[in-house]
Amino acid sequence: MTAFHEILFPLDIALKSAGGPQRRTDVVALGSGREERNARWAHSRRRYDAGYGVKTHQALSQAIAFFEERRGRLYGFRWRDRLDHSSAAPDAAVTPLDQIIGYGDGVTATFALRKTYGDEFAPYRRPIEKPVPLSVRIAVAGVEMTRGMHFSVDSTTGIVTFLPAHIPGLGIDVTAGFLFDVPVRFDTDYLEVDLSAFAAGAIPKIPVVEIKP
Repeated sequence: MTAFHEILFPLDIALKSAGGPQRRTDVVALGSGREERNARWAHSRRRYDAGYGVKTHQALSQAIAFFEERRGRLYGFRWRDRLDHSSAAPDAAVTPLDQIIGYGDGVTATFALRKTYGDEFAPYRRPIEKPVPLSVRIAVAGVEMTRGMHFSVDSTTGIVTFLPAHIPGLGIDVTAGFLFDVPVRFDTDYLEVDLSAFAAGAIPKIPVVEIKP
């Protein structure tokens, strides 16, 4: 991922915004009336409109200043999704047992954070690349490990690295709990703001889209 600023979009605006995951699926209707469906993307891509979170002139000024510092679409940044920013179930506290991120083999020292959606038909495993610094908790075989003593975490990539003496053994499950942000960029190089319309309650459009590595 290039041209990225490790900075969080103003939280009070992001948490009032609208958006969610997007998929791209090709659907072909056959002569028989049946369909052929093919997923073009392996991973979903999230889109948001930060404009819904802009309710005051102060928030509008914050959004414009943030947009200008990012040079429009040039630099990526962190975004907090109010509906999906934790490894735990909604309203539950993060624990080191929330998500399985891999199984040891006695050799592999690095594991990528991920979050699994669903558990029966076709579970989706989402890569987590922007964990919130210091929020990551790791357990091996159900026993919580200590950051710095047993493992380290790169909060810019979501990679967990076990120190040489603590690499998980063969078949041992490695689990994690964490908070996370979404890597995004603005999806426009132009913000159109009509102050008279804004004063009357109109919402400015500030599109934001997830960046894929």
